[in-house]
Amino acid sequence: MVIKVKVKVFDESHEKDLESAVNDFLDETNKDIIDIKFQVSVAIDHDEQVYCFSAMILYK
Repeated sequence: MVIKVKVKVFDESHEKDLESAVNDFLDETNKDIIDIKFQVSVAIDHDEQVYCFSAMILYK
């Protein structure tokens, strides 16, 4: 038996935008969610902190 796993990746500059995008995807899909991975990255650009909020959803 072959199980096809798919991936959906989200990348936002604000945590609330990521939350909204992930929730919208979960509301729109009736797929079996296998796992959700979350990550935050921070960089400095000309004395300004730049954040990157990302999530990866594995689903069938």
